[in-house]
Amino acid sequence: MKILTIVGARPQFIKAAAVSRAIRDYNQRKSQVGIEEVIVHTGQHFDANMSAAFFDQLDIPRPAHNLGVAGLDHGAMTGRMLEGIETLIKQEKPDWVLVYGDTNSTLAGALAASKLHVSVAHVEAGLRSYNLAMPEEINRTLTDRISTLLLCPTSTSVNNLKAEGYPFALPKKRYQTTRNVGDVMYDATLYYRELARQSISLDTWQLRDGEYVLCTLHRAENTDDPVRLESIFGALREIAAQYTLLLPLHPRTHKLIVNSGKQLWMDGIRVIEPVPYLEMQRLEMGAKMILTDSGGVQKEAFFHGVPCITLRDETEWLETVKLGWNQIVGANHSKIHEAFCKAQKPTHCMEKPYGNGGAAKIILDMLVTEFENQRQ
Repeated sequence: MKILTIVGARPQFIKAAAVSRAIRDYNQRKSQVGIEEVIVHTGQHFDANMSAAFFDQLDIPRPAHNLGVAGLDHGAMTGRMLEGIETLIKQEKPDWVLVYGDTNSTLAGALAASKLHVSVAHVEAGLRSYNLAMPEEINRTLTDRISTLLLCPTSTSVNNLKAEGYPFALPKKRYQTTRNVGDVMYDATLYYRELARQSISLDTWQLRDGEYVLCTLHRAENTDDPVRLESIFGALREIAAQYTLLLPLHPRTHKLIVNSGKQLWMDGIRVIEPVPYLEMQRLEMGAKMILTDSGGVQKEAFFHGVPCITLRDETEWLETVKLGWNQIVGANHSKIHEAFCKAQKPTHCMEKPYGNGGAAKIILDMLVTEFENQRQ
């Protein structure tokens, strides 16, 4: 069985690494290479940290192909990826095309495969923000519709699909299969957490556990809206007057602030360059609180047992809110500060809405089982 894995951003590599390890373990148990994985990097997000050291440090397989598609508008980017992935599918002849999440790379991979009648498995299927102004919402919704396996991370995502009428019929009198497999990001967090703790010291940033606040800010809905961005930074400065507030800020956003002459927005805030994955995990697990507009960081805060404030108007990860670890406040200055003042760790939280850390093995078992069923 051959799997063509499509990834285009660093978080997707981290998630895909969990499945790659499951493939490696499967082949070792079988004492032969029963499953071949070919990884394709679309190039969607260029990251200077995606060097050889990144793959070595995290034990991640290197991509076999890099399409180098980046820095374009959504339509041009998706179109060029679609063309490149289509060529690779014809060349590699995979049994599965495996896609993750909700990026342009995800949609391009799913479209190319479905047009060539190759089965698609979508990891993180069924997530919904119900905000179609987000490109991610469009990508994930369309990808779900043309996928064979809908690999959901939570019961909420399964229910979202049921409410939309899934499963649907596929060619050759087959139907989609939907299952709550758990969250591969939880697999990754469990796998790398101790490594981060042992290899990364907070002394690097002159910080101590539980004595600082961590913030990430990257979504276009915030960074491209001066009114929202000013409101958020107003709240961050207020928090920074009480605690050390560390902000690994994307160079693009930093440049935007400087070019608009708004450097005063960052007064009192410790702004640093974005950090590699292990360093980010160490900063997250040591923080008193996390403020973010990232979906992944919301979950990682939950995994590390750190209260979170989400700087968006909605979230796909409703479980973190329901269980009391996450507050959704948007970009409103007063709401951000109010949430910060009242945030605390829930006293009792035994639920594990994202599984037990075995999502990757479940995913691989489903790929193998479905492949064998299709051959019969």
